[in-house]
Amino acid sequence: MTHPNFILLYVNSPATSAHFYSRLLAKPPVEASPTFALFALDSGLMLGLWARQTVAPAASCTGGGTELAFTLDSVRAVDALHEQWLALGLPILQAPTAMDFGYTFTAADPDGHRLRAFVPQGR
Repeated sequence: MTHPNFILLYVNSPATSAHFYSRLLAKPPVEASPTFALFALDSGLMLGLWARQTVAPAASCTGGGTELAFTLDSVRAVDALHEQWLALGLPILQAPTAMDFGYTFTAADPDGHRLRAFVPQGR
């Protein structure tokens, strides 16, 4: 069986988004061109940033529409990451809060894709 190993986000400017994700992930892209940037994540997952206007076949979505989730080990780690992302100037869409699945907050990237940090319930 095959397993997904690549996430593609459609972005307005791969250069702008690559700069943003370089700061967020504390690593440079492994590939960059005017229409695409690629990050190799520590988990083995690849994160691609593709210029929305060059996607083929053309995509019908506009704006963000995607959520990337970052699982953390503790409530304290969620709060610390929230403070770090505030310091980086990320727009916070949801302040840290307890939800039925765990403790979480949500930020946004330059294209409106959601970035959710959370610790699962019971940790």
